[in-house]
Amino acid sequence: MWFLLALLAVLCLAWTIYRKFARTLEVSGQYSGPPALPILGNGLWFLNKQPDEFLPIIQQLTDKFGDLFRFWQGPEFTLYVARPSMIETILTNKHLTDKSGEYGYLSNWLGDGLLLSKRNKWHARRKAITPAFHFKILEQFVDVFDRNATELVDILGKYADSGKSFDMFPYVLLYALDVICESAMGTSVNALRNADSEYVRAVKEAANVSIRRMFDFIRRTPLFYLTPSYQRLRRSLKVLHGYTDNVIRSRRMQLKNKTDEARTVSDEFGTKRKDAFLDMLLQTSINGKPLTDLEIREEVDTFMFEGHDTTTSAVVFTLFNLAKHPEVQQKVYDEIVSVIGKDLKKPIELSDLHDLSYLEMAIKETLRLYPSVPLIGRRCVEEITIEGKTIPAGANIIVGVFFMGRDPNYFERPLEFIPDRFAGEKSVEKFNPYKYIPFSAGPRNCIGQKFALNEMKSVISKLLRHYEFILPAGSTAEPLLASELILKPHHGVPLQIRHRGH
Repeated sequence: MWFLLALLAVLCLAWTIYRKFARTLEVSGQYSGPPALPILGNGLWFLNKQPDEFLPIIQQLTDKFGDLFRFWQGPEFTLYVARPSMIETILTNKHLTDKSGEYGYLSNWLGDGLLLSKRNKWHARRKAITPAFHFKILEQFVDVFDRNATELVDILGKYADSGKSFDMFPYVLLYALDVICESAMGTSVNALRNADSEYVRAVKEAANVSIRRMFDFIRRTPLFYLTPSYQRLRRSLKVLHGYTDNVIRSRRMQLKNKTDEARTVSDEFGTKRKDAFLDMLLQTSINGKPLTDLEIREEVDTFMFEGHDTTTSAVVFTLFNLAKHPEVQQKVYDEIVSVIGKDLKKPIELSDLHDLSYLEMAIKETLRLYPSVPLIGRRCVEEITIEGKTIPAGANIIVGVFFMGRDPNYFERPLEFIPDRFAGEKSVEKFNPYKYIPFSAGPRNCIGQKFALNEMKSVISKLLRHYEFILPAGSTAEPLLASELILKPHHGVPLQIRHRGH
């Protein structure tokens, strides 16, 4: 009897789901893809998988089904696309600006900030915040990059003296966290000098728990809120949100009490105080209404989240490539010397960054092979048809940035590191640009890409002025890659450094 009741309940559930997804099931036949189980779909593939297992699964599917296929995450239809012509339509379509469901696991931390907000709210926020990334404003952050890079150089000196190999990733991560804290909030957390501080530990914990929810079936359900992971997330967010809230209140009070003339006093470094991203948000209005403290916190936290992991990934993989290809490293170093000179104490300026064109080519080529965001997710709000293929409402779309960059259909000798792909008029960016989208593309592209590129060029040039980077003897040529929204080396990137002879 109980068995029959259970069977009846399952059949009723299956019928309800079928009716809800009937249109999706109807159009799914237009796409090839792996066979799926009722209700569960292909969800068992991803059950309790580690981040380093995700890209190989997608690779197996692309090997079998090509650059366009479907699979099911439970009852949710998911479309994988790595075809530039379709991607251009997807990333420029006004009905496809919402992020896919996976991003929602960051909402406890980032709220409704620019990364996660939808359609009308996102459009209004983006329009209001864009002026904060004007190149004239970005110029003031160059000395922030340079000062913190000097700290990084100093801390790494012990490895140049000893000759020991070390993992570069955690050091660059702390550098990037210092930069983004000062740029976003105008405060310093001294992460490089105090890596075990409460704030630094909270950032790491919040990021770890939030991102790993995507790879754990239990954590993707409401049962997550009963787990120890949720309690760790709560404790971390209490620290992070509390810190940001205090800075917002303090800075709002300062701006209210001080005159414009008084705001020009020197800061602790003896220079005129610069406006942080927070200061600009405090003066921003949407439809005539100033942003609330909560709205400001959402944007500051979003800038903090997006601005340190992505930059770290790009910098570390670029240094890995330069160590792997010493002839390219030498060419980059020669350019740095020709632009900045050999005076190691000379601070870098914005004009210097603009002149480091070959370094920029090396960074861009690294982002082709190791894009900081390997997969872009979108959610289809309304049914659309692209190139004769129907994408149903509610579908998740995954754009295969990582795989497209390594596809021989789009790049000659795709697995080789060739910075000259980005030279002059023949640059790959100018030939079907949607095959190369490390900063996304269309209206929802990365708002901070100029900030990020300047920061990368600044810190890498500073490091190369002091040190030569070398792959340790016997190290593997290719790091094991983990996709955690951000592309990371699963076991780090071991490198050796030695002092430059000047």
